[in-house]
Amino acid sequence: MNFAAKQDIEAPAERVWASLTDFAGWERAALRRGAEVTRTDRLAAPGAGMAWQARFDFRGQRREISMRLVEMDPGARMVFQGESRLFTGEVVLDLVEMSARSSRLHVKAEIKPKTLSARIMLQSLKLAKGRVQKRIEARLADFAAGFDGRARTARRV
Repeated sequence: MNFAAKQDIEAPAERVWASLTDFAGWERAALRRGAEVTRTDRLAAPGAGMAWQARFDFRGQRREISMRLVEMDPGARMVFQGESRLFTGEVVLDLVEMSARSSRLHVKAEIKPKTLSARIMLQSLKLAKGRVQKRIEARLADFAAGFDGRARTARRV
């Protein structure tokens, strides 16, 4: 199953990239939402090879997923691969500089089942694909709106 979304962001690509690669910030955000996140690599600087193990409750069950950053083209692209007991997946983030003050973020996600029961679960998700797509787009819009608020705050200082 595939999902794709894009969002125009009123911020320079460097600022958007800095926010996307604030991995410690993303880890803290997941912790605030109740997930347990553990970094499993030993890399000193952000880059391909970074890895995480996460545990969280979803629909009344404890879920575990391992994620790895498999490709990083600084300022332009990141590719994450993940795996759980039932699924494998890939998330691709592409950042395009539209002008000196605006950027466009493309997000693509692909989920593949590993078992027959996972395939059945994915079929039920396909029925809700429209709702899931809207949630992804809303999250991207929230991410973009955060830059607008930060830009106004920075101009006031």
